Amino acid sequence: MEVLLYTILTLCALGVLSAVILYFVAQKFRVEEDPRIDEVEKMLPGANCGGCGFAGCRGMADALVKQDDISALFCPVGGGDCMKAVAAYLGKSAPEKEPQVATVRCGGTCDKRPRTNEYNGARSCAVASSLYVGETGCAFGCLGFGDCVVSCAFDAIRMNPATGLPEVDPDKCTACGACVKACPKMIIELRKKWPKNRAVYVSCVSKDKGAVVMKACKAGCIGCGKCQKVCAFGAITIENNLAYIDPQKCKLCRKCVNECPTGAIVLAGMDPLPKVPKAPAAPKASPAAKEASAGVPTAPDAGATPAVSAAETPKAE
Repeated sequence: MEVLLYTILTLCALGVLSAVILYFVAQKFRVEEDPRIDEVEKMLPGANCGGCGFAGCRGMADALVKQDDISALFCPVGGGDCMKAVAAYLGKSAPEKEPQVATVRCGGTCDKRPRTNEYNGARSCAVASSLYVGETGCAFGCLGFGDCVVSCAFDAIRMNPATGLPEVDPDKCTACGACVKACPKMIIELRKKWPKNRAVYVSCVSKDKGAVVMKACKAGCIGCGKCQKVCAFGAITIENNLAYIDPQKCKLCRKCVNECPTGAIVLAGMDPLPKVPKAPAAPKASPAAKEASAGVPTAPDAGATPAVSAAETPKAE
């Protein structure tokens, strides 16, 4: 009995001694944290989406407090108003950044991009893309398994069963970029958000040549360059058989939409320009008319009486 009692007392003494040692060690090496970090974290939306480049809002708040220049830091969920409030609290200048929205750049619907095979593996775009190009002849198009939908924490993207493509709700999208990272085909892009959700963009990312594109998808870009020729602002470039519209240079003039022969350029939130009917071709002039206009005398018709000038008329005797 005494042995058991001594054992218990010894263990209790060791426990108390260890606690005292740990307390003094914690006090000695204690790291003081800036109380402003907690306040800044409260100002942030708390989505912890990673769109700012940090694992969560706590990491973003820590960087905002500790860095003197916060121009490279931006919270896409909170937006400009949130960043201005944080900057005003910290006495720093807020970064200016225009709003963006996720844009799905693939127009290969079920009707335009027929299936050539059937995939029976895991319903994941990441898994499917690691195995083969997809169920269609286009190696660049959407796989349609919805990894982007799963990654979105704001319910801003969904799969349309009729088209087999994801659709983004611009009113819910915060441009966090989670869907961009989740898409293995890289068909989702963060683009400038226009007022009233207007947009003009090329809904294709295929870099194949035109003939190959048309065999795989009737809505793909064939790189013909017609859109580039009518753009007066230099917003359209053709590279690797693919047209791209720069959202910073585009003025939404809509001329390129009517010029696209495949309908790869998408127009959203606006009506298309009325198509100007082509002028009818002028009728071809006859050879006689061409010679007459050139000043060449025409040959007289057979049986016709030649004209006699007054100088050649014989005098009467």
